[in-house]
Amino acid sequence: MKNKKGFIFIIIFTLCFGQVFSQRLTREEINDTIEKMPTFSIHKDNYFITGISTDKEINSKTADAKYQISFKALLIRDKLPFDTHMFLTYTQKAFWSVYQFSSPFRELNFNPGIGLGKPIFNKKDQLAGMAYLQLEHESNGRDSIYSRSWNSLSLSYHTAINENLLISAKAWLPIRYKKDNPDLIDFLGYGKINLTYNIIPNELLVDIMLRKGMKDWHGTLRTRLLYKPFISSNVYLMLEWFKGNTESLINFKENRSMVRAGFVIKSDELNFLKTIPDSF
Repeated sequence: MKNKKGFIFIIIFTLCFGQVFSQRLTREEINDTIEKMPTFSIHKDNYFITGISTDKEINSKTADAKYQISFKALLIRDKLPFDTHMFLTYTQKAFWSVYQFSSPFRELNFNPGIGLGKPIFNKKDQLAGMAYLQLEHESNGRDSIYSRSWNSLSLSYHTAINENLLISAKAWLPIRYKKDNPDLIDFLGYGKINLTYNIIPNELLVDIMLRKGMKDWHGTLRTRLLYKPFISSNVYLMLEWFKGNTESLINFKENRSMVRAGFVIKSDELNFLKTIPDSF
């Protein structure tokens, strides 16, 4: 409880007292940035990590590998009404029991979506953040008693407090999940907060995600430490600690504590939020 209060206090303190950019991208510059974005890009981080449980006996059943593939495709980059642009996203996350005999896949989670993005500007017509309205589906592609799926309409906002700190908040309205898994939202909740801080710019960063379920102490705390060994590359080494529920859909009720390490090709989708005009 004290740790959660401390985390919230850090966010509030940073929002109120964090050093704000003296300059931000203008409306013209951000429209030019969106115009020049590639049709296909990384959406969420693409990674391969492996590790062990910290609260169970270490063996071939509790150790595993986890990897994620995620991309984004711009459908319409020209300005739609309200200065929006349309995109498709697809993310696939796999849990691989690589240390067991025959190395079976324990779970695959599929997450396609479609959305609208909109830059948010301040009174000086400078970029303050990015807002996204998305319709998403997430499932494990199975049927019968093993089926886990839900749909959501979500609204997210992303902003850079300063050149080193990026904060994201996402809230969702769940749709069509009660038939197979009526208590799924008790563990998923209705939103999450993500904080990314550059300890050493372009080299070492920490990423924290917090999600609170709707009952008891269900929820998720995921922390990542990322180090870039080669400045010219976008590949990081990553150490991740996951604690809580809903890491995978099949066992969304299970409270897990896993430490994993590996590599990640980090998404730079929101890096332009931290860019000032002088760097253009």
